[in-house]
Amino acid sequence: MILTAISVYRTLRRLSVLTFDLSPAKLGQGRVLTLDQTETVRTSRPRETLLWSQMKTLDWLVLCIYFLVMLGMGFWARAKVKTASDFFTAGGTMPWWLSGISHHMSGYSSAVFVAYAAIAYTAGFSIYIWWACSISIALIIGSNVFPGRWSRLRQRLGIISPLEYLVARYDLPAQQVLAWSGALLKIFDVGAKWTAAAILLQVFADVPTLWGVLLTGSVTVVYSVVGGLWADALTDMSQFIIQVIAGIVMLVAVLARLGGISAIWTIWDRLPASHSRPFVGEYTLAFAIVYLLINILSYNGGTWNLAQRFIAAPTATAARKAALLSASLYLVWPLVLFFPMWASPLLLPHLVDPSQSYALLTKVLLPQGLMGLVLAGMFAHTMAMTSSDANAISAVVVRDILPALRKGRQRPSDRVQLLSGRICTLLFLSLSMCIALTADHFGGVMGLVILWYGALLGPIAIPILFGMLNVFRRSGANAAIASWAVGAIAFGLIKFVFSVQIALLPGDLTTTITVAGPVLSSLAVFIGVGFIWPAKKPAADRLLKLINDEDVSATAPPSHIIV
Repeated sequence: MILTAISVYRTLRRLSVLTFDLSPAKLGQGRVLTLDQTETVRTSRPRETLLWSQMKTLDWLVLCIYFLVMLGMGFWARAKVKTASDFFTAGGTMPWWLSGISHHMSGYSSAVFVAYAAIAYTAGFSIYIWWACSISIALIIGSNVFPGRWSRLRQRLGIISPLEYLVARYDLPAQQVLAWSGALLKIFDVGAKWTAAAILLQVFADVPTLWGVLLTGSVTVVYSVVGGLWADALTDMSQFIIQVIAGIVMLVAVLARLGGISAIWTIWDRLPASHSRPFVGEYTLAFAIVYLLINILSYNGGTWNLAQRFIAAPTATAARKAALLSASLYLVWPLVLFFPMWASPLLLPHLVDPSQSYALLTKVLLPQGLMGLVLAGMFAHTMAMTSSDANAISAVVVRDILPALRKGRQRPSDRVQLLSGRICTLLFLSLSMCIALTADHFGGVMGLVILWYGALLGPIAIPILFGMLNVFRRSGANAAIASWAVGAIAFGLIKFVFSVQIALLPGDLTTTITVAGPVLSSLAVFIGVGFIWPAKKPAADRLLKLINDEDVSATAPPSHIIV
């Protein structure tokens, strides 16, 4: 996730200047758009002419149908939401296959079609190794460790927020530090996702960013507020189907242009030799190993919206199966998704801004209707991720932050919590949309906040995930707060104090240090403080016994744990 944040930050900095300008100077060297909507590409190769498509009525019709389907799913899910538990965890009854698909769809946004498209254009196959395979391996490694414990936390302690158990495991201050830092920074992170989605709509249909943010955001607000996690998961399923169709359409279009199915293995002879290597440039084996550690923390529940998918599973076994399904999808689906990006240097050579490659391919290759379908597939990821983020943040606010502000007063009724959850979801998404609409006024601040969110993901995730394991029982509240603080300090030193010295290192070391520094520092402190200053808290011991015991008869009311 931190690399995603860095990629989005770099892309936003480019977009603050380019804003996906389709003028000749921005599209490529010697690239000209004529009045008959034909693009003439002048490169070192012979001149070729490509049809340049624009969004037509049929494309808009497809996009409108997509938005209406999302709204319909949200209102259909409303009948399933009767309690706060239904709203935040689907009442713990979400089928494993739906949880797994929702986990996959909530794991990445339309940044894949922008920032990662640029990496695929310039670095080739390596992105599949260190990103997609890394996530798959991370989920396989974690499937027998974390998903089942998330499910048991709900079954045995009645939690409906990923941070709710931290009061018993550590203490209230530690929980609040993690809750406030994660929730506040997440608003800016989601705001950046709205901006990216709106820019895609601007590229395809020349729709102003204002209306792009309002359109995608408003639809997401409605179905998220109305249907909660059920709506998120059901729309994720619909969006997954749309994305699969759109991805296959794009793959077929690219293969047709390149000469048929044989292009799957022949393009690598026509691309630079480095594009077929598993590790290239700054994306080395060392970087991939570090990124694997970060993905273990993120995709096994350190990212709150992904933890919600495991919490919503009815049993520990179902949660494990959901994780393995998501791992399988990350292993297979990116091969389809990335192939057009890998082939784009052959179809759109010498692009000045490679982050535009996927969008330009769509406009060059696809006829009416199909362009709208692919655009809907791009929106699917952003809407899935932002809606699930909103649900997870609202759960943290309602169950963790607001009770702390009430200072010991009795927790409100379930009806009040449900209403509060809907209000928090509305406010969170509305505020993130406002941030997206005013992004220009933040200057470089928005990008820096996104970077800080990515940097703090590991330090926040370490106490949350490792706090569930017996092996780290000695690490208490002091270790949790210290690891969070040291991780943030390490990132600040790397990014702002020693940035010049680190930039002088070879490119592979620069990226690896930037990504690894905060996480490894935080992990070392979390373990070290536990050994030097071990925590002794009976409530934490009882909690660990409950969530680590696979005996289905092990239950205890929350009041017996939280002290």
